[in-house]
Amino acid sequence: MIAVPPLPSPIAIPGRARLAVDYVDTATPPEVLEDDHVLAVLGFGSAAPANLVDPRYLHVALEPYQGTAPYEVWRGHGPVRSGRDDGVAWASDGQLTFGVIEVDEADYASASDPTGIVGAATHAYRRIRAFQQDSATPHLLRIWNYLDGITQGEGDVERYRQFCIGRARGLGDFEPTRLPAATAIGRCDDARVLQIYWLAAHAPGTPLENPRQVEAWRYPREYGPQPPSFARAMLPPTMDRTPLLLSGTASVVGHATRHVGLLLGQLDETFANLDALIGAARTCEPRLPSTLDASSRLKVYVRDRDDLPMVAAALEQRFGTRVPCILLHAAICRRDLALEIDGVHGSPTAVHAP
Repeated sequence: MIAVPPLPSPIAIPGRARLAVDYVDTATPPEVLEDDHVLAVLGFGSAAPANLVDPRYLHVALEPYQGTAPYEVWRGHGPVRSGRDDGVAWASDGQLTFGVIEVDEADYASASDPTGIVGAATHAYRRIRAFQQDSATPHLLRIWNYLDGITQGEGDVERYRQFCIGRARGLGDFEPTRLPAATAIGRCDDARVLQIYWLAAHAPGTPLENPRQVEAWRYPREYGPQPPSFARAMLPPTMDRTPLLLSGTASVVGHATRHVGLLLGQLDETFANLDALIGAARTCEPRLPSTLDASSRLKVYVRDRDDLPMVAAALEQRFGTRVPCILLHAAICRRDLALEIDGVHGSPTAVHAP
């Protein structure tokens, strides 16, 4: 274990938590990291630096469309402290925490778990829970999971199904109606390293479900021995200062994939699901914008590289430049799904004033 200072104590002022998410074009991440209100900077693909010392920086090995993408920048209320603790890189302003864990699957391979994904996911989620429970920000709001070969294997040995088993074991006795929002996406670089990053808060958020879909944690047995453990979205504890957190969303109605083999049909259905989620969120927080707009930030994951130009054109036709998007080549957790979208909605302006 690397000795680091403890997470900063929470500031006992109601509504203090703040998160602004933006996509920033910059030459290098250090330019952004000079700001001590920055919680996290995500760089995508081979054009982004692979390794930086600052724990607030994470390299994501998903390749962007046309080779480059802006950096995803999270700003908190600040000032932010950061460090590394027993495999976890973290940054916190006392109200919100960004965390990262990366686990080599080979370290957990066994006769019953040949690729090690069950053991890696179990270890990662046990470590996440322990780390956050001992911190000033014990409430998980949002988690991203990136794993290679996500749909490799047949039936119940498919890697995504195995990951779901490990995730559930690691979460332990977690009330399903309190699960965090999440994304699980396949990386395409043949690196068998489970990469997980997350956002946690001093106060709990409100998990949301999509009225057009069955709750993921209620999926029937046909999708594997362990249903996925996530909520469709999360309303953070201070909605006037933090955006709606949208889970990975795809062309699924009820629990079934729609528009198999029809790329643009799946794209339209995915946006119908995002609209439904925003509508559900507005029943709790009517101040949210009613549609995706300039306050939204979307990551669009596309399974087949050759489909990227068509998706880019469709996004341009739908939004123009109104909704900032990052378009990434990535595998989706079902073989019949061509794309998935996650993001935030209602992100406040990135300013430092309380």
